[in-house]
Amino acid sequence: MRRVRAITLVATWVAAACTPAGDGTPAASGGSVDTTKPAAAPAQAASPNTAGSAGTATLIGTTQGLQTPESVRYDSTLDVYFIANINGHPTRKDNNGWIGRVSAAQPGRAIVFVAGGQDGVFLHAPKGMAIQGDTLWVADIDILRGYDKNTGKFVAAVGFWSKNVSFLNDVVLGGDGALYITDTGVTFDDAGNIAPTGGDRVYRLAGRSMTEEVKGDLLKRPNGIAYDAANTRFILAPFDGKELQTWQPGALPERLASGPGGYDGIEIVNGRVYVTSWADSAVHVLENGVLRAFIRNVPSPADIGVDTKRGVLAVPRFNGGRVDYYKLP
Repeated sequence: MRRVRAITLVATWVAAACTPAGDGTPAASGGSVDTTKPAAAPAQAASPNTAGSAGTATLIGTTQGLQTPESVRYDSTLDVYFIANINGHPTRKDNNGWIGRVSAAQPGRAIVFVAGGQDGVFLHAPKGMAIQGDTLWVADIDILRGYDKNTGKFVAAVGFWSKNVSFLNDVVLGGDGALYITDTGVTFDDAGNIAPTGGDRVYRLAGRSMTEEVKGDLLKRPNGIAYDAANTRFILAPFDGKELQTWQPGALPERLASGPGGYDGIEIVNGRVYVTSWADSAVHVLENGVLRAFIRNVPSPADIGVDTKRGVLAVPRFNGGRVDYYKLP
């Protein structure tokens, strides 16, 4: 039953993703996205229920007019958010994906930073992102693309075709300076029907050297990944499973905590783990080994980002065409 429930969640996700928000066309490079649409009713921050808990979060802003926003990555040097917009089907090579840039000091209007089909750029369905030096890396179906974070100019691309990859999802910079990338191991047809590809893997990319670090059903459709520097390990957020997992290269994943499942984005802020769940439309926080709903009523919450200067959590609403910003306590 648990597997059937998870697959249903994924199918719902993809079916909705096939109908992008807005008119389906990003503004010209350097332009801005309309953010003047009325905001929906704000999500509710859950009340704390344990001593020493993370408290409550406060909604402080929204970027609207986005197109299937899947991931947010904050850069402290530029003090901006990068927002990956799939703009349609998550596994279709249609070259209409784009990355927006938003000021973290005044989050609201998104400037189109990189756009597929413009200025010779190829970008189909951008998902998870990571920043390595001056390069913004983004997962794009079966390829990892790199762009200069300052200018948006193309830097490099690393194809994963020899690995039979179908759904590169999240990217994180590890403690060793290498990039770690999840492959959720699925593909979808136009109707949103799911088909496994035998993926369920985590890859390591050091320079141009790619290695398969871990694979198998134990990963439960790996989605989000975060590096836990304090404990020299990674934390995995599977979509097809109820358990968050810890993982170290050379070992198998282990249980960290159980919750609603349907996980997507995951971040670690001041020692606390925050993770989104499609299963109950919430952002959860891990406290004393227990996951609790921290921000409620956020349908289709995808790959979150964190403004580390101000303590703000950016939550992309995949099917809502928006990113909501919450001040953390």
